[in-house]
Amino acid sequence: MFVIFVFSASQYLLTMGEEVFEGAELVVLPCHYSGVIPEVSPSVIWSRHDLKPQTVHLRRKEDDLCGQNQRFSGRTSMKSDALDSADFSLSLRNPRLYDSGNYVCIISDGTAKITVTEVQLQVKGQ
Repeated sequence: MFVIFVFSASQYLLTMGEEVFEGAELVVLPCHYSGVIPEVSPSVIWSRHDLKPQTVHLRRKEDDLCGQNQRFSGRTSMKSDALDSADFSLSLRNPRLYDSGNYVCIISDGTAKITVTEVQLQVKGQ
């Protein structure tokens, strides 16, 4: 039995902005999904297309940070029940000036991907 999920990106894409001062303890990049979460191999990917590697945070059943861009190492997290609650918000600790940029929140079933949210983060100096 094969199940195919078809996502309609235009229904879910939401663009927003967040501002924070450098040295803040934490900034949360919001991403809430109202569609059907795939039952087989669901994952949430936060990425920035201007970086290599592009992955900021990857969540499957648990966090999978082996391909994470090293500038975010030890500074990102998601709720442990993210795939159950559909709250894919990303917490970024100790934001730095170079964290400014456009972040994309994507849900995938391993085959199809849908961009749920784009967040423009602006980190300002003191």
